[in-house]
Amino acid sequence: MAQRIWQWGAVKTAAAIRDRRISAQDAVEAAVQRMSETNAAVNAVTVDLSEEAARAARRADGIAASGVALGPLHGVPITIKENVDQAGQATTNGVPGFAGVVAVEDSPVVANLRKAGAIIIGRTNTPEFSLRWFTDNPLRGLTKNPWQQGITPGGSSGGAAAAAALGMGAIAHGNDLGGSLRYPAYACGLATIRPSMGRVPGYNPTGAEERPPTMQLMSVQGPIAREVRDVRLALAVMAQRDARDPWWVPAPLDGPRLETPIKVAVTKTPAGIACHAAVSAAIDQAAGHLADAGYAVEAVDPPLVAEIAENWRTLLMTDTKILMQAGIREHGSGDVNQVIDDYLAASNTRDGEGYMRALADRTRLLRAWSVFMEDYPLVLAPVSQVPPFPQGEDLKGTARVKQMLDEQSMLYGVNGLGLPSAAVPTGLHDGVPMGVQIIGPRLREDLCLDAAEAVERGTGILAQQLWSRT
Repeated sequence: MAQRIWQWGAVKTAAAIRDRRISAQDAVEAAVQRMSETNAAVNAVTVDLSEEAARAARRADGIAASGVALGPLHGVPITIKENVDQAGQATTNGVPGFAGVVAVEDSPVVANLRKAGAIIIGRTNTPEFSLRWFTDNPLRGLTKNPWQQGITPGGSSGGAAAAAALGMGAIAHGNDLGGSLRYPAYACGLATIRPSMGRVPGYNPTGAEERPPTMQLMSVQGPIAREVRDVRLALAVMAQRDARDPWWVPAPLDGPRLETPIKVAVTKTPAGIACHAAVSAAIDQAAGHLADAGYAVEAVDPPLVAEIAENWRTLLMTDTKILMQAGIREHGSGDVNQVIDDYLAASNTRDGEGYMRALADRTRLLRAWSVFMEDYPLVLAPVSQVPPFPQGEDLKGTARVKQMLDEQSMLYGVNGLGLPSAAVPTGLHDGVPMGVQIIGPRLREDLCLDAAEAVERGTGILAQQLWSRT
């Protein structure tokens, strides 16, 4: 039994530890052994914390033996992305110049996971400054997709997703400013939730200054896992209050029941961008599973997605140009500087007045979706208009980067809206994972996850198909 514990999800692992069917040491040893067997091929975990994890597991078993109440993730092995603070570890964010930026305290999301009893077995890779959909940097190197090494594992949480897919921990921490939870989950055949702004507290004590306004409004922390129920459990843990984030919202995780059948708007080309046949098939498959589960599925395009995507690009790239560009130029490699050049060229950056007008206009776009979701509480949409990109695709010049931005419009459009969105796999296309995202009203992650579970029941746990290859 111990040889297969790494395949278990967080819910099953935590229950087995509570019931004393296995120990925390059993769970951690299984995940660490799996990491030693598989990580070299993908370079997902960049900081091996197995010795520290073994000590934590022994302490966890002592706590369990004392008979006290255990946290919801007691003894469960997890990973943490290298762009959030973890006491005693460097918050490198994929940048060689930040290798000496060692945290002295945990960020809120790490603190919440530890308080729930989770045990960190490693830190995972991210692109430089976490600003690409590809996970590569000169400090840690390239992370490969465990399904097919020639395609991206996604970014910026590509290391997190590759680790979770292979069984290096039951939950992987990640974050999402422009799709950095949902796109890696899509590329690696996993489930995730991009929480609403204010749901999960965020703060990095090592930060030299406060984040730019757009990042404060649109960047969130969240979990990636192989099963939707594990995503739900991890979200509940991550979402606990932390006074260091004044934007945290004390809202219940389960909202009021909606009148049934819940209406789902199904869209394949939300921003008017062509949809690959495999993406179209994934949407059809997910829509069928939702219909079978009792949802009222209807082909309807949500409002103003192209404008929302343009607004996100304008705000984020203006923030980047004014507040972040100097640091990227100083500390970033040629690759990330080329990508930033192309992002800027493909975006309508503004002066101060233009920025304020774009920020004000964001409310109009949010209002349109708020009104739309009165009729259609859920939107079933592509994560991307195309299957996962080949590695390094964003280094092919400005025209290709602009095309890629168009192809990801609904992905980062959700960030512009600040809404929750679950990603869930639907199967394989030519051996590569495919999936969908399910977008819900603000602070209704529960509705997104309920629908994602309905899709998962029809599809199965996709990662299980990967394990026979590894």
